[in-house]
Amino acid sequence: MSGSVLHLLSQRPNLTGSGVTLDALVRQADSAGWRQAAVVGVPMADAHPTVGGLGANKIYPLVFEKKELDYPLPGMSDVMPYASTRFSRMNDKQIHGYRQAWLSQLRAVIAQEKPDLIHSHHIWILSSLVKDCAGDIPVVTHCHATGLRQMQLCPHLAESVRKGCARNEQFVVLHQEHARQLVDELKVMPERVEVVGAGFRDEIFHRRDRQPRAKAGQLLYVGKFSRAKGLPCLLTAFECLAREDPDIRLHLAGSGEGAEAVQIEAQARELAPKVVLHGQLKQAALAELMRKCDVCVLPSFYEGVPLVLVEALACGCQLVATRLPGVMSQIATVADAGLELVSLPRLHGIDDPYAEDLPAFTRHLGQSINRALAKKPVAQQVSMEVLIKHFGWKAVFKRVEEIWKNNMERGGVT
Repeated sequence: MSGSVLHLLSQRPNLTGSGVTLDALVRQADSAGWRQAAVVGVPMADAHPTVGGLGANKIYPLVFEKKELDYPLPGMSDVMPYASTRFSRMNDKQIHGYRQAWLSQLRAVIAQEKPDLIHSHHIWILSSLVKDCAGDIPVVTHCHATGLRQMQLCPHLAESVRKGCARNEQFVVLHQEHARQLVDELKVMPERVEVVGAGFRDEIFHRRDRQPRAKAGQLLYVGKFSRAKGLPCLLTAFECLAREDPDIRLHLAGSGEGAEAVQIEAQARELAPKVVLHGQLKQAALAELMRKCDVCVLPSFYEGVPLVLVEALACGCQLVATRLPGVMSQIATVADAGLELVSLPRLHGIDDPYAEDLPAFTRHLGQSINRALAKKPVAQQVSMEVLIKHFGWKAVFKRVEEIWKNNMERGGVT
């Protein structure tokens, strides 16, 4: 059994983890014979986005920076890799207009496409509105953790999000800790929440073109230029490492907007040419860079399941990461000796470290990087077969597709 599914993402496709997930699900579902369309949020500068292999007539963008939506597209994180608006800084008029714009878009597209099922991303405002328009159409909502974080940052919006999202039939999460958090937040039965994990595109991220090197010394960070990602600490740790090894390099793939990102980029440029800024890379270019690096470092204070670590591992990188729930439950057991773990500092709230804990955290981060650089090639420790079995998109999609089919059957769709 297959049918038609409408995908919903309130931010730009392809440029964040949820956007990559959307793209991959669309590609896998297309191969499995599903009819599909997608609703996405975009800025004026990218009013005609791509989503998987969907035709332009099956992509319905809601365009920001025009008419009533005369501000940058809000992002699920406070620091996005493009110009964005923080939900916590939106006034009542903007929030009302934001909700109304999505409701109008949803009503029009649902009437046009008549989907058998709707798959929305993020436990946040867009997903909380779907049942106002969907009626009896089953709704599956994909939790990427950032919605749970926004509830803490925007308590004045949290209750309406909880009530709205709780109406959706099913929820899929990246790991078991997310499932527990979601059950607590939405007050839904545990059986309505399924763990599907995160996936990577093994046709892009692989080790086949990786060249052996006499000496390891190429480090890589992939992500937003944000304090919550631990990037300032990584730059400080790298500066100490570079004093001891003049040949070491740190490659930064990513970007950010706002004063925080500007400050981090300035810190990075002070360390040039030992720190190399690559900007935002498409997946093929990122995979090529990963195959040239020895260690991928993600010192983040808050994540779901960081897909970039799986991608880097597939490309042959050693990993250094913080002891986040998604890392420990999903990645550590598979990466095994290919992963060095760094204990988190104490945190204010969800991702704001105590300043007095940062020197020790930074020191431990540098020590973990040194240990990772000294290891034997990761290809001798973690096989691609194991990675594909756990994290290949085909495997992840099978779990998602089963949930789609079960919900369609319960909803009377055959």
